[in-house]
Amino acid sequence: MQQILLSDDGIFPNSDFPVLFYPGALHIPDSFPAKYVARIFYKHGWSNSWDAGIFEYHHYHSITHEVLGVYSGETALQLGGEQGPILTIKKGDVLIIPAGVAHKNLGAENCIGVVGAYPHGMKFNVKYGEEGERPEADHQIQLVPIPTNDPLYAKRKGLVKLWK
Repeated sequence: MQQILLSDDGIFPNSDFPVLFYPGALHIPDSFPAKYVARIFYKHGWSNSWDAGIFEYHHYHSITHEVLGVYSGETALQLGGEQGPILTIKKGDVLIIPAGVAHKNLGAENCIGVVGAYPHGMKFNVKYGEEGERPEADHQIQLVPIPTNDPLYAKRKGLVKLWK
């Protein structure tokens, strides 16, 4: 597991919590790979899932944290804004993105198959780093609770031990 800490860049708030990257954490089956990933997340209390690619523009969520489970393909994902680090993600990887952390697919949106989900089935929003959105978004981020379970490891390890 890798921890990636991203500070406010003036446009994107990012987070005091690190992004958690679990490379190769999932053993993806050939049949129904997206359902397989969604079931794992659901079992650990992360739901309201979707199955798609990743947007090709910087965006973040201000009302919930997000988990991404990659079931096909590979891409470069930039975290934290235009000056942020670039991470290669591929089939089998899981990424937990705290509320406020910007992320952008540097490849084509559908070059990768991803299941996204949210703790306790939270609804999600999309913010773009536009002028004027920060005061409200910053307030919303402060209200987002720490999840009670890691989407892969429940209470055993991961974010429940690292996000305090």
